[in-house]
Amino acid sequence: MSQSHQLIDNAPLTRFHKKLTVYSSGGPFIDGFAIAIIGLTWASMSTFIEVSNSEKGLIAAAVLVGIFFGGAVFGWVTDKVGRHIMYILDLAALALFSILSFFVTEVWQLVVLRFLIGVAIGADYPIATSLLAEYLPAKYRGRMLGATFVVWALGATAAPVVAILATQLVGDDAWRWMLASPAVFALVTLFLRLGTPESPRWLVSQGRAGEADASIKKVFGPEYGVESLGEIEPESKVNLAALFRDPYLKRTLFVSLFWMCQVIPLLSIYSFSFDIIAKMGLTGNGAEVFLAALFVVGGVPGLLLVDKIGRKALLIYSFGGIALIWGLAGLVPGLPLMIGFLAICAFALLSGASNFLEIVYPNELFPTEVRATAVGIGTAVSRIGAAIAVYLMPFLLERGVNLVLLAGAVISAIGLAVTLVWGEETAGRSLTDTSQKSTTTQTRKRTAKENMS
Repeated sequence: MSQSHQLIDNAPLTRFHKKLTVYSSGGPFIDGFAIAIIGLTWASMSTFIEVSNSEKGLIAAAVLVGIFFGGAVFGWVTDKVGRHIMYILDLAALALFSILSFFVTEVWQLVVLRFLIGVAIGADYPIATSLLAEYLPAKYRGRMLGATFVVWALGATAAPVVAILATQLVGDDAWRWMLASPAVFALVTLFLRLGTPESPRWLVSQGRAGEADASIKKVFGPEYGVESLGEIEPESKVNLAALFRDPYLKRTLFVSLFWMCQVIPLLSIYSFSFDIIAKMGLTGNGAEVFLAALFVVGGVPGLLLVDKIGRKALLIYSFGGIALIWGLAGLVPGLPLMIGFLAICAFALLSGASNFLEIVYPNELFPTEVRATAVGIGTAVSRIGAAIAVYLMPFLLERGVNLVLLAGAVISAIGLAVTLVWGEETAGRSLTDTSQKSTTTQTRKRTAKENMS
């Protein structure tokens, strides 16, 4: 196939790609912000509502359970009705539920609203990342998709800054403004997304070639059309049931399990960062800002390496490093403040360097017809595991930070094993190639053809 017939995969990186990456980053930013902000509300909230450890865990876990349902349901909906309409609606819902959080008077109300916010956040992962993946050139796909998820840490970093400002400006009512603040980011992102064209890959998969042609012309110019896409998917259609049968079943399990092993320690740390820092003898929000910033710093080398050393190697190095460092630190009797803090700092760097693969891998391993569904399943499974862990976190912390580190080391070791056994390499290849039923077979065929020529 000539280069002109591989328009999207071989296109240069344009202003449109960069803007779409920024617009698609809004969801992960709000996710990081919403999860981190809840752990900063407890102090001022307690002056109005008495919240027990069990209720703290329930409130923190509610958004994760919501993400489970949002990812599972709306990934499938997005594959049915399209990326663009859902790209807008989920942010409108997120803004509404955040504003309503300002007016809560009882714990159950906050649990319900945090759940609904989670549904909207969970929906945005398959919606935004599928649309972005289906427009990005193969050469830049890992880096640009990854950049949207590194922004998760910017959201987590912004949370303590907003908490400090709210506390200084409104005092005891700060918690209400913190809970409502995700609405600001949701409305800004919604406004930016207006007018984004639908994915031509999805339109073609639905037999809507005329609309795909219009999308291509809008993005790439009037001289291009739907014929410029060439063969973008294999001829055989793939449905939802295929995700739970060979050969896609292994990929579904791989994505779900490695994603869960990444987010359990991450979300447990950020949902209770204030409590963990206090348990280690530190006070104030400065340490929390520092930890969140380290996650962003860790993302920089990860983004530079992901298309050079590959997805699988990057995942192996990060899981292995976290398991080793947390395992050793967790075994230190008494866990001195400096050792515990450095272990968490190391986690922030290593986790930041590879967490974005949660977005990259599922978008590359599955075809257009079920791409958003696959991202949604990964989101859902990962968050339900994280929800259980976050609910248990206050009780685990009562037994000491050592136990938290040891539990995180075990989970990271499981992630390492899953990656070693089931991980596939997808770097630098077209979506058509990586989403074939057997990437190994496709690679062997291509290699054999190159050797014969």
